[in-house]
Amino acid sequence: MTVREAAAALGAEIVQGEFEDAPLSGAYTSDLLSDVMANAKEGGALITIQAHKNTVAVATLVNITAILVCNSRPLPEDMLEAAKNEGIAVLLTKENQFTVSGKLYGLLRKEQCPS
Repeated sequence: MTVREAAAALGAEIVQGEFEDAPLSGAYTSDLLSDVMANAKEGGALITIQAHKNTVAVATLVNITAILVCNSRPLPEDMLEAAKNEGIAVLLTKENQFTVSGKLYGLLRKEQCPS
């Protein structure tokens, strides 16, 4: 499932759309950026409420493909500009991290293990 397919399936808005529409390898949910640096996997999505430029810096270090910002958090322009410069998708959803994590897990699991 690509980033754009995931966004559509989740009903998330693509706010920063200049990125390679690569397949997602998984996701990691955290609001503690040091935790993301230590545990997130390359090629995945970051599910968070942290809407600032440092989130993009951490995503770049880990080679995160997309950042899903939850709870309709306002997205500052410097965050979106940094994501654009790094080619990282930024998605926005009104749902919370628990709901988005569960939905994305189900979507990715279904794709990996079709019945």
